[in-house]
Amino acid sequence: MIDLSIVKGCLRKMKTSARTTILLLLPAVAIYVVLLALPLSTVLEQSFRVFTPGRIGSEAGASLTTENYSELFVPVYAHYFIRTYLLAFCASVIALIFAFPIAYYIARNASSMARKSWISALIGLLFLSSLVRIYAIQLTLGPVGILGPAMSFFGVNMSGGPYLNFVIVAGLLHYQIPMSILILIGAVLNLNPRLTEAAQALGASAFSSHRTVTLPLCIKGLISAFLVSMTLGVSAFAVPWILGQGRVLFISNLIYSRFGEVGNYPSGAAFSVAMIVLSLLLIFLMSRLTTLLDRT
Repeated sequence: MIDLSIVKGCLRKMKTSARTTILLLLPAVAIYVVLLALPLSTVLEQSFRVFTPGRIGSEAGASLTTENYSELFVPVYAHYFIRTYLLAFCASVIALIFAFPIAYYIARNASSMARKSWISALIGLLFLSSLVRIYAIQLTLGPVGILGPAMSFFGVNMSGGPYLNFVIVAGLLHYQIPMSILILIGAVLNLNPRLTEAAQALGASAFSSHRTVTLPLCIKGLISAFLVSMTLGVSAFAVPWILGQGRVLFISNLIYSRFGEVGNYPSGAAFSVAMIVLSLLLIFLMSRLTTLLDRT
C-alpha cells in the first residue's frame, strides 16, 4: 500500500528544488540575454539594413537587403578572412608544438613546488598588459628593434608582407603558448603514466610511445588548447593593428574600420556575423573530429 503522504512530500520537494534551481539560474540567464543575446540579435538585424554613403549607421525604416553579405565574397574582403584564419591557424599549431613538451615536463618531471611556480608564472604572463607584449615584440623584431641590424645584414625586407606575417604570428604566440601550456598540463596529469611505460617495456622507443600512446590519449586537451588558441588568434585586434604596420590587418580591424571610421554599421555587422558563423563551424568540426578519434 503506497502512502500518499510520502508521495505528496516527494512531489513537494521536487517542486521546491525546481523552483530553487530556476531562481539560481535566473540572474545568469538575465545577464546572458541582456549582455549577449540581445546585442547579437541587434547586430544580426543591422546586417540586413541598407547603408547610405555619407551618413552614420543604416537608414531607419529602409527595406532589408542581403547586399552586405555579398561583400564577403569580394576578393579584397575575402583576403581578410583567409589571412586571419591562416595566421591564427599557423600560430595555434606552433603554440601546440612548443606548449606540449613544456606541459609534459611540468606535469611529469617537475616537483610539486616547481609545478606550482610554473603555473603561477604562466598565469602571471596572462595578466601582463597586451600593449607591453606587443611593443616588446616591436622593439625586438621591428624595423628599429634590436634585431634590425641583423635582419638588414641578411637582406630581410622588414616592411614586406611575409616578414610582417611572421612578426604577427610571434605576437600571437605571446598569448597562445602560456594558455596552451595551462590547458595541456591538466590533460597530461589526467593521463596514466603507466600506459607509456608499458609501451616502452614492450620495446617501443620513447618517441614512438609518446606518439602512439601519449598524444592520442591527450587529444581532447590538444583540441581544447587549439580551439582556445584559434579564438585568441582570430579575435586579435591590437596585435595585427600595431605589428602589421597598417598593412596586414585582421577581420577585427576591418570590423572596427567599418563601425568606427566609415560609419557603415550594416557592413560591419555582416562581417561580425560571418566571423561568428565561421567560429561556430570551426568548433563543430573540431568536436566532430574529437568524436571520430574517440571511436577509433
